[in-house]
Parts: sequence; C-alpha cells; structure tokens
Amino acid sequence: MLSSLVATVALAPAASATTGPAAPCAPLWSASTAYTAGGTVSHHGRNWTAKWWTRNENPGATGVWDDREACTGGVSDFAVSEAQFDEIFPDRNPFYTYQGLIDALHAYPRFANTGTPAIRAREAAAFLTHADFESVGLQYVKEINEDNYWRKCDYSRPYGCPAGQKAYYGRGPIMFSWNFNYKAAGDALGLDLLGDPWLVERDPSVAWQTALWYWNTQNGPGTMTSHEAMVGGAGFGETIRSLNGALECDGGNPASVAARVAKYERITSVLGTAPGSRLTC
Repeated sequence: MLSSLVATVALAPAASATTGPAAPCAPLWSASTAYTAGGTVSHHGRNWTAKWWTRNENPGATGVWDDREACTGGVSDFAVSEAQFDEIFPDRNPFYTYQGLIDALHAYPRFANTGTPAIRAREAAAFLTHADFESVGLQYVKEINEDNYWRKCDYSRPYGCPAGQKAYYGRGPIMFSWNFNYKAAGDALGLDLLGDPWLVERDPSVAWQTALWYWNTQNGPGTMTSHEAMVGGAGFGETIRSLNGALECDGGNPASVAARVAKYERITSVLGTAPGSRLTC
C-alpha cells in the first residue's frame, strides 16, 4: 500500500533579483477537486492556474494548467518527502539539499508527475537510484579522478571548450560531463553551462536540473528516455540501458545491474510502493 505522497516541509524559494519575492502559495492541488477556468493551486512548490475545467489532471503534466512561477509558504507534494529523502541518503554531502531538488522540478514538470501515484513514485525512485549509484549515495559533487578531466572536452564541436579543456568533468547526481552535454543542457535550461560549468557544483538546483535534463530528454545508448521507460511500462531495467547500454545490459556487467536493482528495491520500499516489473536489462 502506498504511503502518503505529501511532504510537510515548508517551501521557501529564494527571491529573484529580477522578479522580486515569490508569491504566496495557493492551496495545494487535489486530484479529487474540480477546478474551473482561473482556479489557482500550488503543486511542486509553484502556483498554477487552470485554463478551463479540470479534475485529476496534474499541474505540469498536461496543458490545462498555466505555470505561475515559484511560490512561498506552501508544502511540497513531490512523491518523495524530505524525511524519505533523508532516509534514502543518510550520509549525503550537504550540497545535495532536498530543497535544491524541489526547486529543480520546474525544469521538467512531467517528471514523477505523470500517471498513477504508484507510477510517479516509481519514477522518482528510479531517478534517485541512479543518483545514489553514480554519486555513491550523493557523497560526491564532482568526479574524483582529476587525471580524467581533460578527456571530457571534444574539440571537434564548433563551440569548443571555452571554459578550458579540463572544465567539463563529471558533476552532480549523475556525474554530468562532456562539453557537448554542458552545451545542450545549458541551452535547454537557459543557463550558460558551457561557459560556466562550475555552476553545476555551486548551485544544488542546477546540479539536479542537469540530471533531470538527461533523464527526461536523452536516450543515451538506449531507445527511449528514462522518463518514457518509467511512465510507459518498459520498467526500471530500461533506464539502466538508457544510462549505460551494453556496458551493463545484455550480460555486460550483471553484477552492476543487480546492484542497481537492489538499490531501486530499497528506495521503492522507503517510498511505500512496489518496484514493478522488468527490473533488469
């Protein structure tokens, strides 16, 4: 049986230098409530206004809702509460804050916000599993082996490596790396990550946003994004393929696959949901 999916942590987004203080959060969105055009709710720490009559359509997951920006004074209704986040990552680096993750959700509002509560919880669990695996329980903010830093610059790209050949090493929850990824993610997120890749290790929200960019938009060596795999029924195993392909899947490294599955099963247990089927690749 699913545990409660509503966290009780207060949301307090930072004020923007250009837009001023965030507006107060409207009442929390409810799946069972019908909203008419103009009705305003809060969801994932942001206010949303209905364009027309709606019920049981998650703000951000469908086109019925207009995003009214971050708000303050509400509660998080993300599939993972702050207490669960702390339980999943008890030894994490203080850089990786729960609030940073909540602040990053606006970049891809369909993430862990599509389908049934069980599907939403499984997607969140799958994403956090790979973050756990890649950053060793969120203990590392950047790649340890500095001897490899220079390898992550592909000078064949027309934009080169303006921040320097050694600037595009792995950072963040999935050790986001390579100049072409910094360029593509920065363009998608409206951030100059190619010119300032260090932003990923300075700002927790940006670190989480780069991981969400890959999760929601990149197939990697697989045939679909990890988001598509989790909401479309392909299962957790397909997210492993989208991250590492033959390096782990199809007999490439069964021990690593088993380790990821074990972490995923632990995290789904913390969230109070079943892991679903198709766990391996």
